[in-house]
Amino acid sequence: MSEVSEKDYNGVLLRRHPAFGNGVVAEIVLNRGAAMNAISTGMAAAIRDVGTELAEDPAVRAVVVSAVPPVVEGKNHAFCVGVDLKERDRMTDAELVATRPAFRRTWGTFGSLPMPVVAAVSGYALGGGCELALACDLIVADDGAVFGLPEVSVGVIPGGGGTQTLVRRVGMNRAADLIFTARRVDADEADRFGMIDRRVAGSSTARGAALELAQQIAKNSPIGVRNAKHALKVGADLPLAAGLDVEDGAWRATAFSADRAEGVRAFVEKRAPIWP
Repeated sequence: MSEVSEKDYNGVLLRRHPAFGNGVVAEIVLNRGAAMNAISTGMAAAIRDVGTELAEDPAVRAVVVSAVPPVVEGKNHAFCVGVDLKERDRMTDAELVATRPAFRRTWGTFGSLPMPVVAAVSGYALGGGCELALACDLIVADDGAVFGLPEVSVGVIPGGGGTQTLVRRVGMNRAADLIFTARRVDADEADRFGMIDRRVAGSSTARGAALELAQQIAKNSPIGVRNAKHALKVGADLPLAAGLDVEDGAWRATAFSADRAEGVRAFVEKRAPIWP
């Protein structure tokens, strides 16, 4: 694959960028710019569909989640401002309950992918948009990024994993501060809190930096990276002894793979590996 390909879903674009060797870096682009990428029922379904496609593709070595630029020039950029409240306002209680299982699957899409997922946050990442970013393995943010979980200000609570993913990133007290006050934090404060992993300053964009990071990840053993992610995610909340058992299983699954044989051979021959 030598060129970027693009597939259009309902409110989501899926781009495939050529990566190291025969690998692919996939880019999930939130594509409801006119609505500041607010997540409608249709867009939520598209995110799930894209996730299913990527999870089953062994060529994908890393994923970047980004957003289209503002539709109107000069308007504030938005990664995603959360669920589409205008659509929610038209729902009955029964309809709202009926959509809950599907939306829960949407929020879990990025975290459940077997390969690393990098969020590229420019502009507003609020409510469900903030939760989508928090579900990713790494968050890259530029100077214009603004994060917030404002749900209690509109009579609900974070329901896309925010009460669980934020506390795991920043600790109980800081998570409580942001959730209870519903306040927004800029890139400086988010960086101090440990909410983001890489800060892009100046005229550089989060998207560009995230794609570079994904390409760097894609150079490494696909089996190794996937198994390392599994060990990290599964073992993080276990007692140390149990976590070490998870790591041992992941090590065994990697050490006796074709990737390990090629990696060692390439090192000895002083060349770049060509992953199977």
